[in-house]
Amino acid sequence: MCMPPERTIFLVDGQSFYASIEKAAHPEYRNKPVVVGDPERRAGIILAACPLAKERGVIAAERIFQARAKCPDLVVIRPRMQRYITISLLMTEIFESFSDQVEPYSIDEQFVDVTGSIGSYGSAEEIAQFIQHHVRLSTGVWSRIGIGPSKILAKMATDNFAKRLPEGIFRLDYSNIEEKLWPLPVHQMFMVASRMAVHFQRMGLPTIGDVARLELAELKRRMRWEMGKQSDIQAEYYWQTARGIDPSPVERTIRGALKSVSHGKALKAGQYRKLEDLEVVLLELIIEICRRARRLGYQGRVVAVGASESDGERKSGFHRQMTLSEPTSLTREVAAAAYKLFASYWQGMSVTRLHVVLTELTDDSACQLTLFENRAVEYDIERATDGIKDRYGSDAIMRASSLLEVGVARERAAQIGGHYK
Repeated sequence: MCMPPERTIFLVDGQSFYASIEKAAHPEYRNKPVVVGDPERRAGIILAACPLAKERGVIAAERIFQARAKCPDLVVIRPRMQRYITISLLMTEIFESFSDQVEPYSIDEQFVDVTGSIGSYGSAEEIAQFIQHHVRLSTGVWSRIGIGPSKILAKMATDNFAKRLPEGIFRLDYSNIEEKLWPLPVHQMFMVASRMAVHFQRMGLPTIGDVARLELAELKRRMRWEMGKQSDIQAEYYWQTARGIDPSPVERTIRGALKSVSHGKALKAGQYRKLEDLEVVLLELIIEICRRARRLGYQGRVVAVGASESDGERKSGFHRQMTLSEPTSLTREVAAAAYKLFASYWQGMSVTRLHVVLTELTDDSACQLTLFENRAVEYDIERATDGIKDRYGSDAIMRASSLLEVGVARERAAQIGGHYK
């Protein structure tokens, strides 16, 4: 097997992250089954369940009423996204005290390359224990840590082994990959979802080891037969994953050049049937898009609008775009294009989702002047408004239309990622 340069990488996962944070904040619920969701919405989705709730059959992503049927004494706590983000950043700081190579993978998972730390802090397992201890004392969250010579093996070590062990630590490397990883069902391989697992089953490859032991050329041949001629890149990716081959480094930032700025909103079914009501929400989305673009130093030349609509029996939708004469991040100019697009393609049914996208982004350090509008002054006014919102909150200054019953900006100002701060 061709082995990459030896590294020691952790994938640190916060167990039941949201629920663990809430249980740490509410010691009175220490011995109670706790989930995170909206207690006022019977059909709301559970975002996280603590281990005690999981033992009672409760799972994340199920409806609250279903969970309560299984577990009548279930405690449902409203999510606090700002708190979870703050805790995640605190965990990053803890990891950075052991290594300067920390890469967030999600809000509750982070890669840490500790290759240069071994010796200074002890073995990889000792460093993992130090991290578990620091995180538990600082946040109340118990961490599971997969250790591997590559990011892909560290991830699979966490998901398939560390999460199932009471000590929460497992090393998966080239010395035990055949014994530990390869006998597992293929759906337990990273990035193999249910549909891909079916493809592998039909190809006669039910385990991870079956994929790993094939010659690459043979796997490509089988995947072409099963999935078509464009599957060679997928075949190589899965072959390398099964063998734990992943040369990608742990990077402090993984963001590339920004290609678009977008904003969307799911709307209450049956409530948004009138054009004037929908234009209120469109304007609110555009205000946030333009504000975000200015904060990032961009302006865009292409405006796109999309919508999903239904009359209860039929469903429809569209996504259309328009190219402007000049790039912009001025609310007035983006709104004019968005209104025109929406009015042209909306079929008149109740809208259940709206989204607006600004693309073909360029640097906004230069502003194109015109004979009939003073665009430079407009930018000054909008940036002054941005400053007020940045200092006092998004709802510190708002359009009067957002005070209407159909407006959603006030509610969104209290949320992060669709959940309350």
